[in-house]
Amino acid sequence: QAQLEESGGGLVQTGGSLRLSCVVSGPSRIGGMHWYRQRPGNSREWVASITSGGATNYVDAVQGRFTISRDDAKSTVYLQMNNLEPSDTAVYSCAADFIRLGRRPDRHWGQGTQVTVSS
Repeated sequence: QAQLEESGGGLVQTGGSLRLSCVVSGPSRIGGMHWYRQRPGNSREWVASITSGGATNYVDAVQGRFTISRDDAKSTVYLQMNNLEPSDTAVYSCAADFIRLGRRPDRHWGQGTQVTVSS
């Protein structure tokens, strides 16, 4: 039984910053952790990932502005969002890959948290 609890969303002005957090618990060890977003009228898109070893990757639109990190002692993944733009307005959701012996990792999702960037 996986549980992902997100926090940190809210309303911010253009150029401002927010830090999203996602506390993860589940049935097994956690591998990769990810952030996605769904902007109004669009499908869900991938934003950032971090591997269990700490390697990170970002979609071009947030490169240099967003930073994904993890604290395994707290079973938490973060998304630091700086220099926010109105186009960043979206529901942000976290996901975690639970390692399973002999099977593909099982990905579970958080409920999402709203980020609104005003102009």
